[in-house]
Amino acid sequence: MTSRPAPLIPPRLRALLARVPLLVPLVRFVRKVWSKDRYLLIALVVLTVVIGVLDAEVSPYWFSPSLLILFTLIGGLQLRLRSLAILLCVVVASLAYMGPVRGVLSVGPGLLITMAFTAALAWMMARTRGKLGVQGLRGDAMLLELRDRLKRQSELPPLPKDWGGKVVLKQAGGSSFGGDFVVSMREGDRVQVAVVDVSGKGVDAGTRALMLSGTFGGLLGSVDDFLVACNSYLHRQLGDEGFVTAVHLELDLSTGEYTITSAGHPPVVRFDSGSGTWRVSTAKGVVLGVVPDLACETDSGVLRKGDALMLFTDGLIEQPGRDIDAGLDRLLGEAERLLPSGFRDKARQLVQSMSSGHNDDCALVLIWRP
Repeated sequence: MTSRPAPLIPPRLRALLARVPLLVPLVRFVRKVWSKDRYLLIALVVLTVVIGVLDAEVSPYWFSPSLLILFTLIGGLQLRLRSLAILLCVVVASLAYMGPVRGVLSVGPGLLITMAFTAALAWMMARTRGKLGVQGLRGDAMLLELRDRLKRQSELPPLPKDWGGKVVLKQAGGSSFGGDFVVSMREGDRVQVAVVDVSGKGVDAGTRALMLSGTFGGLLGSVDDFLVACNSYLHRQLGDEGFVTAVHLELDLSTGEYTITSAGHPPVVRFDSGSGTWRVSTAKGVVLGVVPDLACETDSGVLRKGDALMLFTDGLIEQPGRDIDAGLDRLLGEAERLLPSGFRDKARQLVQSMSSGHNDDCALVLIWRP
């Protein structure tokens, strides 16, 4: 003979809840709900009812109605939208029960406004999580994981001891996501680096940059003409989501020979250790995705001991009301002042100096031969 399972709600608590007729059908409905958040919903409903009853019957000092704010926030962070609706109905019923039993309304207008605001916030959080199809704080964890993957992808591959490299990314508004990103790969003595700038800045451009970083990272090293393949991909996309500029560097670590290809991107500059000056690359081309057939003018050369290459986005040289050429001259002046004393240590300081006074995404890549 099998034993009957224990009831979800103890008899004494069921008798206490029976004093509030509105809660009885809600509790019965909760018992029929079968989902991952079932037990959390039941626990929050029971706690909400207990607080409401004890506030009215025992003491509002020890069982303050403000505790319902905490339960509402927990529901907004963890419950699904349907379960949260049940919890909010129970919260309203508990607040309504706190006054008539005592003869005086124990919930002031300030608390009611706070509860209404908290309920609206919880509803928005649950609705957003429902659209994403995640539960709890998994959505935030996914964003953190995407941010970490993007940072790892932006790092340069390990270089030999007779080479040096540095990547500096600075997103607008201090965000973790932006429209500027770097993809790179190394295969033997062959290194490829691409600096990409998506139109817009901050989080607005970050979502598209996340998608393109994966696509461009897959194309890098897999095709012969990297920017041509990127242009074909973007040209096939439907809709106008803004322009994309990029510069591609292919470097031979054994000989120092390099080739630069640009598509609407600010020019690469090279430090010549012999003369101690920076020279502007002649590589240029059309913005990616505008024309079906991309034609680019490449630039090539050889990096010798003490030479360096600097790739960057327009966030370093473009400022409102100022010409880009003036911004490039200022960048070269700052580079002549800072970088000869140490490329690795002064790269971030160079970005901070050039980006001060305006809010835009910035990316800088330095590769040098010590």
